[in-house]
Amino acid sequence: MPRPITLFTGQWADLPLAKLAPLAKKLGYDGVELACWGDHFSVDDAASSDKYIKEKWELLKDHGLTCFAVSNHLIGQAVCDLIDERHKSILPPDVWGNGEAEGVRQRAAKKLALTAKAARRFFNAKPGAKNNKAAAIVNGFTGSSIWHSIYAFPPTNQAYWDKGFADFGRRFGPILEEFEKQNANFALEVHPTEIAFDIASAERAVAAVKGHKRFGFNYDPSHLGYQGVDYVKFIRTFGPRIFHAHMKDVWWGHGDGSVGVFGGHTNFGDARRQWDFRSVGRGDINFEEIIVALNDVGYAGPLSVEWEDIRMDREHGATESCAFLRKLDFARSQIAFDAAFDKGNQ
Repeated sequence: MPRPITLFTGQWADLPLAKLAPLAKKLGYDGVELACWGDHFSVDDAASSDKYIKEKWELLKDHGLTCFAVSNHLIGQAVCDLIDERHKSILPPDVWGNGEAEGVRQRAAKKLALTAKAARRFFNAKPGAKNNKAAAIVNGFTGSSIWHSIYAFPPTNQAYWDKGFADFGRRFGPILEEFEKQNANFALEVHPTEIAFDIASAERAVAAVKGHKRFGFNYDPSHLGYQGVDYVKFIRTFGPRIFHAHMKDVWWGHGDGSVGVFGGHTNFGDARRQWDFRSVGRGDINFEEIIVALNDVGYAGPLSVEWEDIRMDREHGATESCAFLRKLDFARSQIAFDAAFDKGNQ
């Protein structure tokens, strides 16, 4: 069967889930990917309260929705980052604390590890999922202590970058062990500002955690295409480690030539920009090739729309994105088309 189509709630956190759930169903979605901010999914409550989990599933069920993943990007960003005042706006008070950088990183790591337990408890209670042995999926970011050095000046040698990947491995090793304990997978959304932002750095990140089986990726082509990274090759390179898939479009080669790939310190939607996120089907990503590649590597999880198009009304965009994917997606053939030529099969 074609994959379920879900809506990532991260860009809709201004709406309480009680209002977003019926809207998501109206827009055509089968389920939601719950963000761990707003009131959509509380890590602390899900890790400790059966009542909270029961009520969350009842709310989704009442609106004909399901869920396959939770996402904790904001907490994950603080695990490895060089912390500054921008982080205060995205972190809960118990993680930010007094803002001392190392304290923030350590508290973020503990909260991300707790997310594994919260997700496991949540998906264990999924209606109809008795003795659920499938890994719980937590999508997120890692942050990076070396992103600021992406352009190698002052001159940056590999030893400097090695330290950054080692820092990532040291901080995420214990987190991944908690994920192992909880039968949960962490799916990094490969993305500029993270420890992995293209295929080469993703390979290096896998090596930094010694190939830990609980570390993989939340595939999102929009963060790869405008960089010039082969976003279909990414699928074929990391197939078994693709734990989840975001469907988000982007266009590039636009603007007036005054802003390049690095963004020129402009805002999204600025007409001068060389690239911008677009509603699914409106940009330059070839989703047909993506579906074929996902089929080839055996990905059977949801296609989760992360809707980000500053030029378009979001309800319009989310509706057409769902319809676009519904029409495009297809299951892989279970028979060889030329097998019928064999007389033994006739």
